[in-house]
Amino acid sequence: MAKNPERRVMLTDAAVDVLAHEGARGLTFRAVDARAGVPVGTASNYFSSRDDLLMQTGARISSRMTPDPAQVEQTMLPAPSRELVVELMHWLIRRMTDDRTGYLAMLELRLEATRRPDLRTQLTRTVRAGFEESLSFHRDRGLPGDLDAFLVLYLAMTGVLLEHFTLPDMLGDDGLDHLVETVVTRIIPAG
Repeated sequence: MAKNPERRVMLTDAAVDVLAHEGARGLTFRAVDARAGVPVGTASNYFSSRDDLLMQTGARISSRMTPDPAQVEQTMLPAPSRELVVELMHWLIRRMTDDRTGYLAMLELRLEATRRPDLRTQLTRTVRAGFEESLSFHRDRGLPGDLDAFLVLYLAMTGVLLEHFTLPDMLGDDGLDHLVETVVTRIIPAG
């Protein structure tokens, strides 16, 4: 198994692109090699199996979706409030839109996880850890809303993102900012 970490990241980024554009069925070692522009057989030197490639690609997507801690601190400068939660949700939409390919690839992984129990276990662990981290962040930073409000906000924003990326004409981009504000103000209490 090859050890070059930069090449592994390049290959997993290529796998993210393949997932987003070709779907899970199109994710092959050959497709990753072609997308990365490396010789045929390179990906198979870095990943022990297709399942290993899927799991490492999931980890890479998660890494790409994690915000820069310095940006988090900058965003958290205002006092905790419903308005700050609105800004955080706008920021979430912007970050996911900036990495549209990564978000679509994650959706493909979620669909593939319905057919692959090992991938489902790994992906559930990863997504659950991210959820728990976000919940702790919400609580530790004193943002308004209890556990139930946070859960409903999480599920609502997941739905908004799903519609935004898969059927953008369903919601229309013009009303996305208004929709985010409506979701937050209906779920998170004022004050």
